Amino acid sequence: MKLVVDSGSTKTDWGFFNNKKDLTIYKTQGINPYHQSQEQIRDILEGELLPNIDHIDRNQINELFFYGAGCATKATCELMSYILKGFFPNATISVDSDMLGAARALCGKSEGVACVLGTGSNSCLYNGKDIIDQVPSLGYILGDEGSGAALGRCFINSCFKRQMPDKLYKEFLDRYSVDRESIIMNVYRKPLANRYLAGFVPFILEKREVPEVHKMIIQCFTEFFTRNVINYHKPWLPVHIVGSIANSLADELRETADSLGMTIGMILPSPINRLIEYHNQKS
Repeated sequence: MKLVVDSGSTKTDWGFFNNKKDLTIYKTQGINPYHQSQEQIRDILEGELLPNIDHIDRNQINELFFYGAGCATKATCELMSYILKGFFPNATISVDSDMLGAARALCGKSEGVACVLGTGSNSCLYNGKDIIDQVPSLGYILGDEGSGAALGRCFINSCFKRQMPDKLYKEFLDRYSVDRESIIMNVYRKPLANRYLAGFVPFILEKREVPEVHKMIIQCFTEFFTRNVINYHKPWLPVHIVGSIANSLADELRETADSLGMTIGMILPSPINRLIEYHNQKS
């Protein structure tokens, strides 16, 4: 039996399958070894994954492919491999970045620009086998343009900087029972601020047709394209994108890309099913 895992900062998909193509996908909260300790990651596996797979003999998992946010360095990849080995002792474990997983899911064996727009954002130039160029994401403080965290940050900024209609601003405060002080506390003093900021995306989606909100969304996506994708200097290649933000705001993404002379290719909410297809074909 094989296991393919796609892990973002907010959610993780665990796809168990075998040669008969029997497939079961389970979900847990996001895992990011850059932001979470070994103990926190183990708690997620023990508390959220194991209760759902108690009918699966974990000793029968012989291959495990983990694609994760925060798995961009040798140290974090080795940490994840070490943790996973404790739960799947007989598996040959491969740990790579969520960006490589996105590229394999979106492009398969073809050249293309692959992007992630979820809680965070990322992009790369893929040659059909490997990532050959990558503009660094830099995370939600220094980068992550176009992501859920960036949209939440820009929306909060626009509200308090009086760039949003007053009625909308007050509705937002009432809906989430927040004020300036509580937002500052959650962003600057508590962990996982990126998830907190992305948590306001449902309100943004609901109000996407409000002119000021629409303008903000387009500005965020314009920053993503101009600070990341344009720098690959391959304007003839389609831009494929995976992630919850891309899927929810596909129309706005295409509008932004059209204005910049770019072509949007495939948009997927999640890479897990196509990653499973990729590894099935490879085997």
